Amino acid sequence: MQYSVGVLLVTFLGSLAALGVFLFSMSRGLFGAGEAAGRVIFADKEIGLVEEPASATAASEDNLQQVMNRTGHTGEFAVLTPEEADERASLDASSRLPVLIALTGSVAWLVIASVFGLMASIKLHAPDWLTEQAWLTFGRIRPAHLNAVAYGWCSLAGLGVAIWLYPRLLRTPLVGSRTAAAGVVLWLIGVTGGIWAILAGRSAGLEWLEFPWQVDIPLFLGGTLVGVALLRTLQRRTVPHLYVSVWYISAGLLWLPVLLIVAKWPGIHFGVQQAAMNWWFGHNVLGLWFTPLGLAAIYYFLPKVLGKPIHSYHLSLVGFWTLAFFYSQVGGHHLIGGPVPGWLITLSIVQSMMMIVPVVAVGINQHRTAYGHLSALRYSPTLRFIVLGGMMYTLASIQGSMQSLRVVNTTTHFTHFTVAHAHLGLYGFFSLVMFGAMYFVMPRVLDWEWPSSKLISWHFWLVMSGFTVYFVGLSIGGWLQGLYMLDASRPFMDSVLVTQPYLVTRTVGGTLMTLGHLVFAAHFAVMLMRRGTKREGAALLRRPVPTLQPAGAGNVSGVSA
Repeated sequence: MQYSVGVLLVTFLGSLAALGVFLFSMSRGLFGAGEAAGRVIFADKEIGLVEEPASATAASEDNLQQVMNRTGHTGEFAVLTPEEADERASLDASSRLPVLIALTGSVAWLVIASVFGLMASIKLHAPDWLTEQAWLTFGRIRPAHLNAVAYGWCSLAGLGVAIWLYPRLLRTPLVGSRTAAAGVVLWLIGVTGGIWAILAGRSAGLEWLEFPWQVDIPLFLGGTLVGVALLRTLQRRTVPHLYVSVWYISAGLLWLPVLLIVAKWPGIHFGVQQAAMNWWFGHNVLGLWFTPLGLAAIYYFLPKVLGKPIHSYHLSLVGFWTLAFFYSQVGGHHLIGGPVPGWLITLSIVQSMMMIVPVVAVGINQHRTAYGHLSALRYSPTLRFIVLGGMMYTLASIQGSMQSLRVVNTTTHFTHFTVAHAHLGLYGFFSLVMFGAMYFVMPRVLDWEWPSSKLISWHFWLVMSGFTVYFVGLSIGGWLQGLYMLDASRPFMDSVLVTQPYLVTRTVGGTLMTLGHLVFAAHFAVMLMRRGTKREGAALLRRPVPTLQPAGAGNVSGVSA
């Protein structure tokens, strides 16, 4: 144990030193081409072009002027040359197979995970419901839900979006499409085996690490194969600068196998050390796997849809490196009150508070980029989900830092408040961002438009209303639960009974979210069957017709990807 905490202290001090070196280096211009680096995701004349393939409003030339007015776009409209359009379409086609497998698998696991989660929620206020079979008990259904969400829905969606983004970001066709597809299939096999093991009662018994270590082997190999394909693509890049999204994706793909090896290697973690390792992994899989993939998607799709570079490219690098420097040891605050050295907990709390730095950096960038264009959320499903997801990232991260403080943790620890916070991060942030990304990606993968704008709206409002009910209800109930447990004059059962109405609201919110997921899955399936409107090319937005062109603009036809 002394060796472990010594390593933690050294890494923390090293993080501080590395951050200082980084800031000094960036001030000397050693990290890229400054703000010009934020333009590498655009073609030469593409900045200023409104783009949203999943919107019936934006796709209609008759209503295109309304779209331009809503986004505040003025001036001539730039378009891609036919060569640029063909090149971008070929980049999208190069990743079609692994992306389709990953995103289809993610949607399937989303539905399964939603059913498990709803069942677990009902059992909290109706504990005698469905107890005849062991695999239907709360102790198995709840971890099955968690792992199906984390490694089924979220990880597969993140992998699919990352695989699609890499050719776009590097302007190089995906090298090793079949290798990446094989990796995704291995990941699917691992998740399926892990969920079966949990339902069969063969859980490892550690939160976020319930899969038996044997099941993690195909997960590790699958992630490695995807990483190999992306690394080979990175080696053949044609862009002059690596955009910040590449940094996030690459780092996440490097961090994940390290996390799995350290946490799941059999026979090396026992007792208190095992608890410390458990929350080291539990927090890092959120901050060093899901967060990088989610932020990579935001940094690409937000400026891409709006047609304007990110507000501050230097600030995006500060956000990336401070995440890398400060996040790795924040999980220790979950052990407040446990039999671990007090200074170790304090170190974790300090790092948790220092995470405000990357959160503020990312928040400023996202919100300043979207500022003045919020009306675009009316027509753009991608922006609607991603902008709200970015806001949830800021809220979840600030709330997490506050919860690490002992004065707050004393009330929230071991309550439903922590469950609400976890959903604010993994669902409010990451899942919403993945929904938005998939609305952008799928038309380009299938060369097909989303069949129904109404179903997109139903999906959005069901999941947002459900999540609001879920989060607010559990937050209030969890806080009251903590206050009741701290009151020595109250029996423990009072802290249980006070949560009952809020657990019912959890089920109501979960039901609405599940309905939204079913709408999304059905819409996704209809699109896979190629029902609805076919577009020319990869759902490319056409140039305005002559009657909509500003004065002086030539009658040039073209498309944008």
